[in-house]
Amino acid sequence: MAKEPVTDINRKKTKILTKSEIDRFLSSADDKEFLMIKVGLILGIAGACRTDELVNLTVDDIENVGSSLIVKISNTKKKIPRIFVVTDVGNMLEFFRKYLSLRPPHVKHKRLFLYYKAGKCSSQPVGKNTMGKIPSVVASYLKLPDVACYTGHCLRRSLATLLADAGVDITTIKLAKGYVEISIENQTKIANQVLVGTTTSAITKIVNVSESNIPSNINFENCTKNVTFNLN
Repeated sequence: MAKEPVTDINRKKTKILTKSEIDRFLSSADDKEFLMIKVGLILGIAGACRTDELVNLTVDDIENVGSSLIVKISNTKKKIPRIFVVTDVGNMLEFFRKYLSLRPPHVKHKRLFLYYKAGKCSSQPVGKNTMGKIPSVVASYLKLPDVACYTGHCLRRSLATLLADAGVDITTIKLAKGYVEISIENQTKIANQVLVGTTTSAITKIVNVSESNIPSNINFENCTKNVTFNLN
């Protein structure tokens, strides 16, 4: 039987993971079995990553600055590199550091995600099918209904919901993601608000924009949530 093509209608079937479900999995799942899944879940949701983006992520794409990770996604669907931040809320960085410390010294490639079993990493990189099953593995562990509905697209949809719950203006986030570069400082603020689950009525985002980066059809009339644009 031919596989059903991925369409916008298909994606609407994808379920999301709530903050409480994410926290429950991270705190209760055994690292010996689920450490790679935890790291993929954290990075995937924090960066609204597609499966391909996680698969192609390398150790060189991640800068560990102590209190946070700065992650660069170079190979994006729209060919526009982006950067996101993961902060150390709830000791999330400990999962990353632990996983990275298990990387075998003889690995010749730089792909971040390696197959993980019984507390050890092999040199074999994780493939697209395994990476795409991260949400369903989480849902299965938590005994959530309709496990098959937690597809790879779940990570992107879950972030959108977490941003909305934290009081972030989604229209502004989409605009910034597509056409401007959000500063690391403000990426960190957003990451903290999402991970902590704090609700706020307004978020100030300072972005650096050049006029050449702004398409002529972009209308800023809806950007009413304290957005500051520095035009060079």
